[in-house]
This record gives sequence, structure tokens and C-alpha cells, in this order.
Amino acid sequence: MAETDLVQLVDEHGITTGETQVGAAHAAPGLLHRAFSVVVVDDAGRMLLQQRADVKLRFPGLWTNSCCGHPAPGADLLASAARRVHEELGVELVDAREAGTFRYRALDAGSGHVETEYDHVVVGRARGDLRPDAQEVGATRWVAAEEAHALVDAGVTTPWFVDVLAVVAPRAAPGA
Repeated sequence: MAETDLVQLVDEHGITTGETQVGAAHAAPGLLHRAFSVVVVDDAGRMLLQQRADVKLRFPGLWTNSCCGHPAPGADLLASAARRVHEELGVELVDAREAGTFRYRALDAGSGHVETEYDHVVVGRARGDLRPDAQEVGATRWVAAEEAHALVDAGVTTPWFVDVLAVVAPRAAPGA
């Protein structure tokens, strides 16, 4: 998405309240807006992670879920997620479903941009061979939930990825 593309502003319950440009939504102090985080899984239950390209405006170089984006005002969530997966990863998103939502706010100290998002977690499978867009994706890898949690613990993931994991692969309670 370009910084001038439109995103949906929402209230704390995810109800649309208006729209603004991507750049304005991410300018400090940040405006709460709708986003999605896609987790592509394989038959073994592994998740496809991506390392954000170093040229990304927000949180470059960090590991995160398969793909992220914002549905345009009035756009269908799952169709928007599928389109973005194709643009970033070069594959078709199939069997997609919404797994949950969360809200978060995170400052990117490097850029001064702020993520303030009502995030829909979408889970699906990939059809086709990965062909990541180098302007979006620095690297990809398939990981089990334990490895994804280890990356969070190592501090090399985006701030929202911990919330994505809480939806798709929560940690077992101690002693469980």
C-alpha cells in the first residue's frame, strides 16, 4: 500500500468510523484503523514467517507472520488478505478464515511511525510456489509454534506478532 492509500478508521470495537490515508494513520500518536495479519500454514502445522524487507517503512528487518496489510474502505477482509498474500509472496491464499482479532499500539523508534491497529488474524494455506517480492520480504521460513515463540523471546519479531501467536498458537500454561 502506498502512504496515500485509504484505510478504515475504527473504534475500540472494530466499528468503522471513517477513513484516512495510510501515512496519516501511522503518524504519531497514531489513529486506530483496521488491519489484517495472515498466517499461512502447511499440512504439518508449520507457519510461514517472513522477515520484513530492510526497505520497509515500519519495523524493517524483523520476523513476523506470513503477510500483513489493510483492507481498503468497504473492501472484503478475506479478499484483501488474499490479494496482499499474492502481491507479497506470489502464491494464492486458499481455505482462508478469520481466527480472531486484537488491538495493539507500537512505536517504531527507527521511523517515529506508530502502529495503532484493530487487527484481524486470517489463517489459510498457500497454493503455488513462493515468489516473495524483494521490496516487501527479506526472507521466509517455515516454523513450528515453538520456534515462533523462541523468535519472539529473542526480540527479533514485530511487536504485533506476539498477539498473532496468542490467537493461532497460544503457549501452553506452565505445568500443562
